[in-house]
Amino acid sequence: MADLPDINLDKPAPADRSSSDIDQFTLERLDGQIAWYDRQSTINRRLFKTFKTVIITSAATIPVLTTAGLPHGPQIAAALGVSIAVLEGVQQLNQYQANWANYRTAAEALKHEKYFYLARAGPYLECAKPHITLAERIEALLSQENAKWFMSQTQSTLNDPLRTVR
Repeated sequence: MADLPDINLDKPAPADRSSSDIDQFTLERLDGQIAWYDRQSTINRRLFKTFKTVIITSAATIPVLTTAGLPHGPQIAAALGVSIAVLEGVQQLNQYQANWANYRTAAEALKHEKYFYLARAGPYLECAKPHITLAERIEALLSQENAKWFMSQTQSTLNDPLRTVR
């Protein structure tokens, strides 16, 4: 998650702002996080589906190449076999499918919070300072997501002794 969006810390602290400024600051942060998780989900979905399509196509082509008597068929089949192994390895290391699901879940949870907040429903229904509650709930969701990401990276490292977390 090293490429999470930066927050402009040069802006005055929210405590120095009016209530509408604080609301705007919180909503900007929320929109930025929704956009980031949505973008990362899309990237990971595309990578996962691209890798799997190439793997499936390659696997289906290998028997044809080895039995059709084509010139260099066995060599091409061998190259496809190597490609399958490399693509599966990269997919396992980068966890595109799990990231896709996790990022999509986070984006949808953040959208859920935004819609509740804008409608003043759910936890914001009778809240005296809804922007504070929103900020706390956003940060709690992001903290949970960061913890899940770290645990998945740690687990992946434990399963692969050649990989290190940086």
